[in-house]
Amino acid sequence: MPPWDVFHQGIEKITGWPLGTNIIVVSFFVLLLWIPLRIRPGLGTLMNAVQIGLVENIASDLIPETSGVALRVLYVTLGMCSIAAGSGLYIGAQLGSGPRDGLMLGINQRFGTSIRLSRTLVEITVLVVGVILGGTIGVGTFVFAFGIGPMVQATLRMFRMSESGRGAGGVSSR
Repeated sequence: MPPWDVFHQGIEKITGWPLGTNIIVVSFFVLLLWIPLRIRPGLGTLMNAVQIGLVENIASDLIPETSGVALRVLYVTLGMCSIAAGSGLYIGAQLGSGPRDGLMLGINQRFGTSIRLSRTLVEITVLVVGVILGGTIGVGTFVFAFGIGPMVQATLRMFRMSESGRGAGGVSSR
């Protein structure tokens, strides 16, 4: 389970709401963290805030559970590649990042940290809070937490739509 879902699962244990509903509610609270980072939402921000949670509520019963290690490794690998590529594409389109990616971008812009470090800091922070709230973790959680930042940084470079010499959306991709 990725760190943000560990966090959402911890909240689920407190509220009793489905994971997707928690994703939506948390999205709007995360947007409040954008204020001091001076990040502006766009159409993509609002779509991401709602769509990811709705899809989670629908898809959670459709994705089969597996006990096989090889299939679990494949799920983690394909999931991380899909998330990294999706992040690079939608942030590169400059229609507004999702609430969680906005934190990464805001930290990058405000403090001059790399995308990989910014994303990793966000992932580790929500992972720790999620565990405190009762979320469950596994090896894939740590792989995701430490691997997704470098992957997103690479895809932002690949899918950059701006020729300004900075990453997608004016984001520094160092």
